[in-house]
Amino acid sequence: MPNNKGLKLADVLTTVVISIVFGIVYKLWGPFYYFVKPFGLHMDQLIYGMWFIAATVAYLIIRKPGVALLAETAAASGEFIMGSEWGLEVLIYGFVQGLFAELVFAAFRYKRFDVFVVSLAAAASTIGSLIMDFYKGYIEELAVWNLTLFIGARFIGAIVIAGIFAHSLVKALEATGVTQMVRPASKEDYDALDR
Repeated sequence: MPNNKGLKLADVLTTVVISIVFGIVYKLWGPFYYFVKPFGLHMDQLIYGMWFIAATVAYLIIRKPGVALLAETAAASGEFIMGSEWGLEVLIYGFVQGLFAELVFAAFRYKRFDVFVVSLAAAASTIGSLIMDFYKGYIEELAVWNLTLFIGARFIGAIVIAGIFAHSLVKALEATGVTQMVRPASKEDYDALDR
């Protein structure tokens, strides 16, 4: 059970460190995104979910309200500082994507950390990114079949990368004991020591 008493300085600093790592990943992901774009069939949308992963990984590690929004916004800020090809709009995308993920975690009262909830958060981030894309005014020009493929590919990629992969990544970190350094031991952990 997470401690929902709010973010402490250690939580914020850990979230920022996670975000810096993902900010670097986001910056490196941009050229890869453009590399796969010419392959067609919206292959670029299948890898778009990487830009949502900071929110889900940070939430799974810290398990407190506000972490997803902070992580995604901070990662987008890191990407911007490193010279994002999308300029300032990357900050708005990061905020909106983090907010939509945060709303999913809030809907479950910050008490679920399973792959289903994380995948829902990834899907919610996708919705946020699509709202931004429609606001920018370029994807509604696609033919209906093409827009359907575009949206479907983005949802699939988000669920696979920011949902399933993010959950697996944190599970692997938990197996090493790294997450216990940032998340206090629970009553169940102490009970297990007495066995």
